[in-house]
Amino acid sequence: MENKVLNSHRAISRMKNILVTVDFEDETSVLVDNSIQLAQAFGSKVWILHITAPEPDFVGYRVGPQYIRDVRAEELRKEHKLIHQYTDQMKQLGIDADGLLIQGATAEMILNETVNLSIDLLIIGRRKHGFLGKLFGDNIVSTIIEKAEVPVLLIPFNKTE
Repeated sequence: MENKVLNSHRAISRMKNILVTVDFEDETSVLVDNSIQLAQAFGSKVWILHITAPEPDFVGYRVGPQYIRDVRAEELRKEHKLIHQYTDQMKQLGIDADGLLIQGATAEMILNETVNLSIDLLIIGRRKHGFLGKLFGDNIVSTIIEKAEVPVLLIPFNKTE
């Protein structure tokens, strides 16, 4: 046990890359604020990551009419703009920050990026769920916590769905 604590302490003391996952709900600012505080304390770079829904072709559906593609394109532009707003906020505070907008399976993409970006700390949020949320919603968080090879800072949100 003492060895695990010592290794965790060493990992935190060299926290050069922080990955914060966002979904653009009301609580996103809480995650960003926490990542700002940690980045300032440790001189870390922050990566802001949003996993967006995969393209319909990816999940086995045809793309459909042009208006559906237009709506999807507009969603992606809005998400991209929000990521840049957060990274710009950090850069104004002197924090090295980059944003990523990736399509795919949420847990898998987050875990892949922790490896690809040499992440030292992963910050994720978790909402308190009602009955259905408990049945279906905690899968992503549980998977990430179980499989992550880096420390995970889990920030609970009080909002019940």
